[in-house]
Amino acid sequence: MEESIPISTQLSSLATNTPGKNAIKSVYMIVNKTSGSKGSGFLLQNGFIITNKHVIGSNLNDDIIAISSNGHQYTISKKIIDADRDLAAIKTDIPISGGLLIDPVDNIELGTTVSTWGYPLYWNGPNPLLSVGYIAGYKLAPRINNGKNVKAFVINGALNNGNSGGPLIRFNDDKIIGVVVSKALPIISPFAKQAIDCFSTNKSGVVFNATDEKGKVTPLVESQVVSIILKEFHEMHQVMIGDAISSEELIAFLKQNSIELPVI
Repeated sequence: MEESIPISTQLSSLATNTPGKNAIKSVYMIVNKTSGSKGSGFLLQNGFIITNKHVIGSNLNDDIIAISSNGHQYTISKKIIDADRDLAAIKTDIPISGGLLIDPVDNIELGTTVSTWGYPLYWNGPNPLLSVGYIAGYKLAPRINNGKNVKAFVINGALNNGNSGGPLIRFNDDKIIGVVVSKALPIISPFAKQAIDCFSTNKSGVVFNATDEKGKVTPLVESQVVSIILKEFHEMHQVMIGDAISSEELIAFLKQNSIELPVI
């Protein structure tokens, strides 16, 4: 085993088959330095890393970094976004070889076992984690800027915050059939949402100085602390339903932006 590769990544690679090894090497943690948020992304054989638009936001290239399963950090030289499909293609300053291919499938049989590699919740790697589920249905999501709909798979599986932008592949395969985009959240009543929003904007009461992992101190009153905790519990609650944009939409996005199509 190569000493330059983190032990956790070496062990994950040894414990997976060849397609799994390819996926591990091709999946990146995408970090938004401005917001502190993170998501997942995957390298295609054309040199672009694919992720979600909501993962990178509207920030400048310098605000985004991609971290490989080996722990190498890459800065971004180019980004192309599609707000309607919630897709983004980013290019690193230093070219990266390898990557995955897209399977241009129109329909996949319901019940097909699928998986994704990524960085869910507070997992900071460097190796991505495997999540497994199955195709439970299809949906057409309305676009923001025109009348057409975006085709997406409905996944029954443990998708979490941070899985956004990860590759959707058939289990024990490494060909891209979709891009993970979101997970379902428990329904919250309008009253509860209004109460939480009210708590979050209140600034009177006993002040609590909250310190984050970077040492930044933020003064909060007790109602704001309650709001933060309630929001976190709501977002972290696991509902076994999520969405993934189809490879058909990914191919259309690449074509519209004159990006080479790495398909099987």
